[in-house]
Amino acid sequence: MTESPQVSLAEVIAGRLRDIPDFPTPGVVFKDVTPLLADPAAFGAVVDDMARRRGGHVDLVAGIEARGFIFGAALAHELGIGFVPVRKAGKLPGRVVGASYDLEYGTATIEIHEDSFVGGERVLVVDDVLATGGTAQAACGLLEQAHAEVVAFEAPIELAFLHGRQRLAGRDVHTTLVVH
Repeated sequence: MTESPQVSLAEVIAGRLRDIPDFPTPGVVFKDVTPLLADPAAFGAVVDDMARRRGGHVDLVAGIEARGFIFGAALAHELGIGFVPVRKAGKLPGRVVGASYDLEYGTATIEIHEDSFVGGERVLVVDDVLATGGTAQAACGLLEQAHAEVVAFEAPIELAFLHGRQRLAGRDVHTTLVVH
């Protein structure tokens, strides 16, 4: 990162996002985090920020496919704890449990391994963007169905105009860059 110390982390993230119009469907403006991931200092700052906030308070990180894997796995490594992938349906081998939900542009199903949790683990759910909240809400419910304790949800970016935070009402939610 070449910005001055006065530049906030939200500004760093905003400067490393790319808007992709009409992806994955017409009318949707996709927030591409690829430039953020390509900048090791900026990516590291995002992971470090999450680690400072969550260190010592969680036992596992659950990352939502696909970009939540990137942030979540890096965070789990930084915290020295395990990582649980929350995958799209049909991607995990073995016995799984799943949940279906609505997206801003369709429906989807996510799954975890049936034996991901023994029960009572404190889990942080991580994704790259909080949009409508459907994926985050489904992931939290799925993890609780598997007897985990969802401690919080983290994402570097929130699209506030889609009101996803409302679907996570009553939960500890942190996002760094809020796009209105």
